[in-house]
Amino acid sequence: MRFGASIWPWRWDTPYDKAVKRIGDAGFRATELIAWTPEALDEYYTPDTIKKLKDVLASEDMVLSQFVVNNKGAASDDRAVRQRSIDMFKKGVDTGVALGATIINTVTHLPFELPYPVITDRPHVQTFSLDVPSGLDWNRNWDEYVVTIRELAEYAGAAGVKYSVEPHPFRYGGNVEGLLRLLEAVDSKYLGVNLDPSHLFPIGDLPHIAILRLAPHVLHCHFSDNDGETNVHWRPGMGKINWTHVMQALKDTNYTGVVSLEFEDIPGVSRGVENVPGVYKGNADATEGFEDEYKIALAYLTGIAHEVGLPVE
Repeated sequence: MRFGASIWPWRWDTPYDKAVKRIGDAGFRATELIAWTPEALDEYYTPDTIKKLKDVLASEDMVLSQFVVNNKGAASDDRAVRQRSIDMFKKGVDTGVALGATIINTVTHLPFELPYPVITDRPHVQTFSLDVPSGLDWNRNWDEYVVTIRELAEYAGAAGVKYSVEPHPFRYGGNVEGLLRLLEAVDSKYLGVNLDPSHLFPIGDLPHIAILRLAPHVLHCHFSDNDGETNVHWRPGMGKINWTHVMQALKDTNYTGVVSLEFEDIPGVSRGVENVPGVYKGNADATEGFEDEYKIALAYLTGIAHEVGLPVE
């Protein structure tokens, strides 16, 4: 197993080459890159940029553990919207393969692409709900979603990579039961899970039990601590998750992949130019104090890994 760091808390928007080097210099041996929009796949991830990013990774002795594709709309009721989501994913697979990724990641998707409330708002509002239109065919939407995810997984497999879906609150596959249902329905050897405790914990799953139940489908991990109420992403040791239990579960399931630290809700984080959910905003690049938090977390989790006998590269 090796520890990595997701690129977007360090540098939300492109370009990413300097942030990759910074992550390597901080002691991490892996990172993840992301395409937020279809345009990024054409306008940023050009052959020249891909070569530049690969050179930086090689110079830092790092691997690209995942390429993340933000393909919204895969569970839309609109066939054209679904097709755009499919097309973006396939372009993302081609880009990820060119970059050297072995896993392509997306979050799971919102049923009908409905505007569910943001879970981080839940403690602060009197009413937390969603006005759902009448007459939606939920069974058809699920069936169409399964077909879509199967198509994506098979495309990834044909390209020689795996597809990891990441649970998010209120989406299909939002908890362990939903993930198991989705994996069974899609039935593809190329589909697995990007396990994110900060998304599972506030929905009611204990992260270490999630690891035990989802093995051997766990392809990759995002680690951050959490309050159990929202999907905040804090430094491990600052929330309610028992990290000794989590690391023991990884050892018990013989996990050998990457644990990518993803701290989206700590001071100094990069949030870029868009108005995205999160308390801390205003940094194009993460601050030095933010970087220190990652170094503390790396030492903390490495120590626990050694205590439970989990090898770390």
